[in-house]
Amino acid sequence: MADGRSPVVSHVTGRDAVGPGRDQQTAVREELARVLASQEFRTSKRSQEFLRYVVENTLAGRTDTLKERTIGIDVFARPAAYDPADDATVRVKAGEVRKRLDRYYSTEGTQDTLRIELPAGTYIPEFHALAQSDDHGHDAAGAQPARPRSRTLMVALAAAVVIVAAALFLLRARPAETALDQFWAPMLQGSQPVLISAAYVPVYALDRPAGETGPPRLNEFTLLTDQFVGGGDLMAVSRLGSLLSRMNQRWQVKIGSDVSFADLRTSPTVLVGYSYTRWKEISSELRYFIDADKRPLTVTDNGKPTAWSVAHEGLDRRTDEDYAIVSRVFHPETHAMLLEIAGATQYGTNAAAELVSRPELMADAFRNAPSGWQRKNLQLVLHVRVISGTPASPTVVATYFW
Repeated sequence: MADGRSPVVSHVTGRDAVGPGRDQQTAVREELARVLASQEFRTSKRSQEFLRYVVENTLAGRTDTLKERTIGIDVFARPAAYDPADDATVRVKAGEVRKRLDRYYSTEGTQDTLRIELPAGTYIPEFHALAQSDDHGHDAAGAQPARPRSRTLMVALAAAVVIVAAALFLLRARPAETALDQFWAPMLQGSQPVLISAAYVPVYALDRPAGETGPPRLNEFTLLTDQFVGGGDLMAVSRLGSLLSRMNQRWQVKIGSDVSFADLRTSPTVLVGYSYTRWKEISSELRYFIDADKRPLTVTDNGKPTAWSVAHEGLDRRTDEDYAIVSRVFHPETHAMLLEIAGATQYGTNAAAELVSRPELMADAFRNAPSGWQRKNLQLVLHVRVISGTPASPTVVATYFW
């Protein structure tokens, strides 16, 4: 082959690496250091800790301890009573580490002479060393194969064809990373489940004696502050939960006052319909904001009204159009990722959740985004047509990255 690398692969297990073969341990640890320092791993401390733990225990011959419960306790600080059946943290992180290893060896690590793999269904890594040869066909010991040169060339060419075919197959089989994946990546870096927070909508209930007629009196209305959630918000929660499940990401839902500031500090959080919640103080600091206390409902730009307003909202809160804002920020007060999805009405909230759940809509939304947008804070302003009470797919009318 052109780079002098032989296609012959030798398999080195953790058991092979201990004992007399200390040079093998050194080679594995050097490769581990390269992997952990790569772009794929240096952005995730938990992925680094997981891979380092399983590799070092394998090199030490302690593969019998690499069980899900043990890893959960030692790496993720789970309590002694930790039950893997109720907490999929280790399984989820193992899947993420496998993906990161695949991406590393298809980019930065293509020239590495030893590969660390974590086969599916196990937490015991395998180490695969690629045999090397010099430009004259000598192996590492300096010996030259005794077979005829023409036959050697034919074997090398055949092996090269097989490798190229396999690479093409893997590239075709592996889906390309989409704008949807890139948008969600900062939210999925840690080991904590994503928290989806929906808000209660205040509703007045009419409570009057049976048979009472005539216009209702003011004292017959009772304010219900923690009983109902908007239909559009529920649809948004459903869309987001389905998406995260497809991405093999753990998630949980909390409603209204069940969400504390401590929750926002410890978990990546999606705030649904924030304009009606106590978290609007956080959202109002951003460039684009919907102030639910004013009419008509309008998107503001640094506190100033814009032309993006819900002009035809009826008393029943129905409208033929809506606006929504999607904000993804690392917030300095919570020190965690926040994703805020809110419409001026429930229609916009539902449509915004559709946008962040569908790859084709996300591709359109970020088609003209600046370089490196994946790592930036961002806001999208969306316009939504509402047809017979159902929101259409939204369109992006403004973006902001910082």
